[in-house]
Amino acid sequence: MKIRFEERKQLKEKPKTNELGFGKYFTDYMFMCDWNEEEQWHDARIVPYGPIPLDPASMVLHYAQETFEGLKAYKTQDGRILLFRPDMNARRMMYSNKRLSMPVIPEEMFLEAVEALVRVEKDWIPDQERTSLYIRPFMFATEAGVGVHPAKSYVFMIVCSPVGSYYPEGVNPVKIYVEEEFVRAVRGGTGFAKCGGNYAGSVAAQAKAAKLGYTQVLWLDGVHRKYVEEVGTMNVFFKIKGEIYTAPIEGTVLAGVTRDSILTLLKDWGYTVHEEHLSIDDLMEAGRNGDLEESFGSGTAAVITPIGELNYRGEIVKIHQFTTGELTQKLYDTLTAIQWGEIKDTYLWTREIF
Repeated sequence: MKIRFEERKQLKEKPKTNELGFGKYFTDYMFMCDWNEEEQWHDARIVPYGPIPLDPASMVLHYAQETFEGLKAYKTQDGRILLFRPDMNARRMMYSNKRLSMPVIPEEMFLEAVEALVRVEKDWIPDQERTSLYIRPFMFATEAGVGVHPAKSYVFMIVCSPVGSYYPEGVNPVKIYVEEEFVRAVRGGTGFAKCGGNYAGSVAAQAKAAKLGYTQVLWLDGVHRKYVEEVGTMNVFFKIKGEIYTAPIEGTVLAGVTRDSILTLLKDWGYTVHEEHLSIDDLMEAGRNGDLEESFGSGTAAVITPIGELNYRGEIVKIHQFTTGELTQKLYDTLTAIQWGEIKDTYLWTREIF
C-alpha cells in the first residue's frame, strides 16, 4: 500500500508521563484512507492530527455505520517496539464491518497502516512502567444522504494516544454494579461487533452505577435477565471453587483479544475453564458461601482489573476481601511481561515494528 505523508509544521509538546491518564492526549499525526464503490480503497495518507471535514448529512451521523478497534504499542527496556496480537484486532474489525454492512479492511492493510503510523509516532510511546501508546483504528460512513441503506463511501482512520492506567484505581479492585433494568445485547444483534452504538446504549446504566459509587456495570443476558455476560468495557471471569467461569461467545459478548490470551494461559496452567452460562443467582450464592474466590475483568485498555465487590439488588458481596487475588495478579504480571518484552513470548503473540 502506498502511503503519502504530509508533514506537520510544528510538533506538539508531549505531556508528562505521570499525567497521562487514559485517552486525554493525542499524537501529532493520524492515518486516513478512503473507500468508495468506484475506486475501492484509495488515497492512504498520514496527515497532521486535526479536525476532519464532514457533511452534515453524512450517514454516520444519522444511522451510526461505524466500527472501531483498540490495541497498544509497547516500548521494551532495550528499545524495541511491540504490538500485541494485532492480527486478532484486524480480523475482529472485519467481522464488525460485515455485521454493519461496511466494506472489509483486509488484514494486511490494517496491519500495514497501524505499523506505518506507529513508526512515525514512535517518540510518543512512553517508556515508564506500565504505560503504552493506545492505538484507535476506526471507520465510518461519509456518504451524504438521508435514507437507511449501506453507505457508498467511508473513511478508515487511526489515531494514537499515550496512556497510563485506564481506571483511576490502577491495578486495584473495582466495585461493580449488576445491571438488570437495561440490556446490552441479544443474539442476532451487534453485541459481538465493536461499534459505537453498543457503547452509546450502555451510557445510561454506566451513569446510574457511577451515581451509586460503582466503577462499571455487569450486564445480564437480554432475554432472561439471568445469565452473566460482560462488564461495560471488559470481558469478565470468576474463580469459583478453583475453577474458572466466563460467558461463551455466542453473538452477545465481545471476543476479546485479552480474553482469548487469558483462556490460553489458564488452560496451559492446568485450570478447568468453563465457557458457559452462569446465572447471577448462582454467582451471588457462591459469593455468600465463600466459593467465589476471585473475579477480574479483561480488556486491551485495562489488561486485567480485579473485581472486589458486586452489588445485585442491593445485596453486596465482597470478593477476596477486596484485595487482588493471586491468580488475578499472576495473569496480569504474565500478560504485561509478554507485552513489554520482559519474558520470552512462547506464544508468538507480539509483533515487532522495525
